Amino acid sequence: MENQITFNKSNEPMPKTWLLESILATIFCCLPLGIVGIINAANVSSKYEAGDIEGAKKASAEAAKWTKYALIVGIIIAVLYLGFIFLVGGSAIAAAASEQY
Repeated sequence: MENQITFNKSNEPMPKTWLLESILATIFCCLPLGIVGIINAANVSSKYEAGDIEGAKKASAEAAKWTKYALIVGIIIAVLYLGFIFLVGGSAIAAAASEQY
């Protein structure tokens, strides 16, 4: 499948929608922020088709911003969760080892 660049009457290409990235960020990273990204991503094509190029660019920038926020929050939560698991697991192993001797 080829990448198609859509043009409207002003011959300006449609800004990136960030829809796929927003959906993946919603599923795998941070649900609330990803949903905001999806909403803005959906607005890109509708504003572009309506001829609102500046509105489409703004919606694309907002979708990118919220998608990146969702990714960053998801990574932070994953790191904190793994740190907690290792801390609790290490404590349990240390406690079990000290009880054996």
